Amino acid sequence: MSDQQYLTVHALTRYIKRKFDADPHLTNLHIQGEISNFKRHSSGHCYFTLKDDKSRILSVMFSANSSKLKFQPENGTMVLVTADASVYEASGQYQLYVKSMQPEGIGALFLAYEQLKERLAKEGLFNQARKRALPLYPKTIGVVTSPTGAVIRDIITTIQRRYPIAKVKLYPASVQGDRAASSIVSAMKKASGDDTLDLLIVGRGGGSIEELWPFNEEEVARAIVDFHIPVISAVGHETDTTIADFAADHRAPTPTAAAEMAVPHIDEVRERLLSKDMRNLRAMNEILKAKNHQLKIMSGSMVFKKPERLYQQQMERLDRLSLQMKKELYQSARIKNEAWNRLNQRLLRVHPKRLIDVQKERTSQLDRQIINRMNEVLKRKSSKFEGTVSTLEALSPLKIMKRGYSLVYDKENQLIKDDTPVLPGQKIKVSLATKDLLCEVNQVKEREG
Repeated sequence: MSDQQYLTVHALTRYIKRKFDADPHLTNLHIQGEISNFKRHSSGHCYFTLKDDKSRILSVMFSANSSKLKFQPENGTMVLVTADASVYEASGQYQLYVKSMQPEGIGALFLAYEQLKERLAKEGLFNQARKRALPLYPKTIGVVTSPTGAVIRDIITTIQRRYPIAKVKLYPASVQGDRAASSIVSAMKKASGDDTLDLLIVGRGGGSIEELWPFNEEEVARAIVDFHIPVISAVGHETDTTIADFAADHRAPTPTAAAEMAVPHIDEVRERLLSKDMRNLRAMNEILKAKNHQLKIMSGSMVFKKPERLYQQQMERLDRLSLQMKKELYQSARIKNEAWNRLNQRLLRVHPKRLIDVQKERTSQLDRQIINRMNEVLKRKSSKFEGTVSTLEALSPLKIMKRGYSLVYDKENQLIKDDTPVLPGQKIKVSLATKDLLCEVNQVKEREG
């Protein structure tokens, strides 16, 4: 027999894994491939296959890395990944442990932007039907932006120049960086508690797509859609378009344009008021002329010269109607009286007293019949009862015992019959007609037949 030692499968797999992990050429690999069989576990880990036209390799991206993705990986997407190659000991397969991923040929941020835009559009968040009109004359305007940037200064300056009676309230927020989205949402929540606001402007100055990215976050878009008053989005320059622009009720190309959109120009308001004032004066003059003309015509009419003619005819009509009403009331009363007499005659014929007397007589007859029948029943029952009692007395064992007979019971008070076994020394009870004898058996003697 050979002295050769055999390795376990686990030992061999672990050895191969150590070789993979120790090889510097298998760390931080940059690989191009197509995603297939993509699955995202509830834990956040992503499992998929990376393939090309000749080979494929299993891959995993743990939640710590997948949570940083700016786009949603899908089957068929060509990607560039950075990964380590190692061995999964449980199956003995080698696979890639992906650290980062970006789509090939298109920026990750742009792809994430397009994916989110498409998904929210399908939900109806961008529908024009749900967007609200701006108030014509807002009294208080809220602004969510950086307190230190030029945006707030431009908005305040523009509003004060165009519509100085409007009040501006700043709700400070960070508009750049990883925590900017949550800061914007927090500032909007604070603004939602202010009942004095008529309008809200959310925005910042221009920048790269990375700098404007907080306004492409889903939580910011949903906060804008759910806000209780109209929202103007003013992000970047005219060529910059964010998800917030689609979600807002109105989009302004710049923060200054947002301020101009939010309020009317005071000179235009004055002109409109003056124009309406002139129209009102002209309309009132026309109405006064028409009423004066109407008054002149009515003043010359016969009604004003002899007003008694108006009520004389009405008095005559009132007299005729009064006579007609009295006639109709008399006729109605006569008809009602005749109907009452007929009803009274019918009531006399079926007077309740007559009905009560008849029912009393019938009740008396029924009472007599019941009494007679009860007496007959009692008589029969009494006779039957007496016969039964006589029979019971004749059959009563007490009468038999009075003639000298007795009954014998054992200690369990069971009747001792001829076939009941009895032993010497047994306690027995002899029951006579009027007393019991407690005895003890001395001897049991069988009687000869």
